[in-house]
Amino acid sequence: MAEAELLLSARWLLPIAPENRVIDDGAIAIANGRITAIGQRQELLAQFPNAKHQHLAEHVLMPGLVNAHGHAAMTLLRGCGEDMPLMDWLNNRIWPLERSLVSPEFVQDGSLLACAEQIRGGITAFADNYFYPERIAKLIQQTGMRALLACPVLDFPMPGCADPKEAIAKTLKLHDDCRALPLVNVAFGPHAPYTVSDEWLTQISTYAEELGLLVHMHMHESAAEIEGSMQQYGMRPLQRLENLGALGPHFVAVHSVHINDDDLLILKRNNVQVVHCPESNLKLASGFAPVAKFLEHGIPVALGTDGAASNNDLDLFGELRSAAFIGKALAGSPTAMPAETMLQMATLGGAKALALEQEIGSLEIGKSADVIAVDLSNLNLRPIYNPIYTLVYGAHRDDVSDVWVAGQALLRNRDHLTIDTKALKTRIQQWQNRIMETLNEQR
Repeated sequence: MAEAELLLSARWLLPIAPENRVIDDGAIAIANGRITAIGQRQELLAQFPNAKHQHLAEHVLMPGLVNAHGHAAMTLLRGCGEDMPLMDWLNNRIWPLERSLVSPEFVQDGSLLACAEQIRGGITAFADNYFYPERIAKLIQQTGMRALLACPVLDFPMPGCADPKEAIAKTLKLHDDCRALPLVNVAFGPHAPYTVSDEWLTQISTYAEELGLLVHMHMHESAAEIEGSMQQYGMRPLQRLENLGALGPHFVAVHSVHINDDDLLILKRNNVQVVHCPESNLKLASGFAPVAKFLEHGIPVALGTDGAASNNDLDLFGELRSAAFIGKALAGSPTAMPAETMLQMATLGGAKALALEQEIGSLEIGKSADVIAVDLSNLNLRPIYNPIYTLVYGAHRDDVSDVWVAGQALLRNRDHLTIDTKALKTRIQQWQNRIMETLNEQR
């Protein structure tokens, strides 16, 4: 017989799977961090009379959002490289700052800031690709979030790693060290086709296949990337990686903006997953990913914010709305990118991009109780005819009131329970002062 320690109920329950289902006056039962029952509030109250009950009268209960791509520590660089083209932004602003500033302490404080922002906006799991990932792994246990961590692999020295060989070795060690951490998983993180040579891509692919690990990589993000690949290799990046045998269901192509018909076929026949980061693509003028075409071809799509240095926020509700509107305009059809599909991208689609779809991304019996409550009581969201449409087209991250991961409360009535935000603000101000000094020296 099912057990329950905690009952969560709300005006609406949105399980995500099966798609389009909305349970009025719904509830979920939780025991040992997992969902043990789903149904009507009165039914579950009768079934579990001794469980602690929390009712949210004007809210939607739904799975936590999954941010499928980002660089958490770069939140400290928010606002440092404004109105710059991608390669200029990387070569002349971000990489020089990172060479001067990045340390384990930088990564820890920047990542904690990112965790605080993401929890406050209803994100319960995120994929991260940044230096010193071992520091983020420790942090995750403190904050209670989930994370898929990757150590960047580049052909040149980077903070914490002298060369690609060391970066790959660090990833393998991280994988071993994190086996006992239930909230942390590990992936390979080759940076991009223009920064990683064939030798290392082949080695990463071999390890990923042997260990069953994902590979998250920036792909086809800019027109310059495509042109450079044509000049150096005589082929587009996706074709190059397919020739190397590097693509497959384990491969997650982040951005995928500049995609032609041949690229679509490569993505489809290799069962590659895509992560769409619409607002970062907009800000850097990278272009418009053909997401409606991905969906038509059955290519799995998740949503990511990218780092706050190239987006300025870690707001997946904002990405939801931007992705829906851009996708409709690009497809020339108001029926493209429907609200139900968008919520799938931000939840179950993101879980798949983290290889966690059996664990999170939907409210189903046996899955982890990674749940958020979104308050729809504000007048700017009324009237409500369908909570799915209200969530995608009207709600904001500030409407998130409560967050649980594996049944543990991380946010209650908009207050953090696992992060000391006052102490964090003090540390962030200290970093701001130091970063400003570095910027002035480099100008």
